Amino acid sequence: MTILIILNREPYDLTDVTWNALRLAATLTDQGQGVRLFLMNDSVDLARDVCRPPEGYDQDLSAMLKALISRGVPVQVCGTCMARCGIHKNHPYFEGAESSTMAALAKWVADSDKVLTF
Repeated sequence: MTILIILNREPYDLTDVTWNALRLAATLTDQGQGVRLFLMNDSVDLARDVCRPPEGYDQDLSAMLKALISRGVPVQVCGTCMARCGIHKNHPYFEGAESSTMAALAKWVADSDKVLTF
């Protein structure tokens, strides 16, 4: 089964939404499911090395994303959002987070068995 997870929220927005999305992606991967991640809106910051956990937050979300990438989970980042969104505008993205397009997202949606949004 192929599962597409679309993230939209700023990584450290005082909720655990992004953390839970990454935990789910890791668990699905552990279970042998095909997982793909697409980052858009303010979630693009997740793929920037400059994105760090705020003081007192016990999880490094960017490190979690890098771990997923190292396990072969494809990660695409909305190219338009890369320039428009996030509090870390104009900071570089780390390796494995590929710039993408709305057309590529549409293809992933059409090719996925399940699509989840966070």
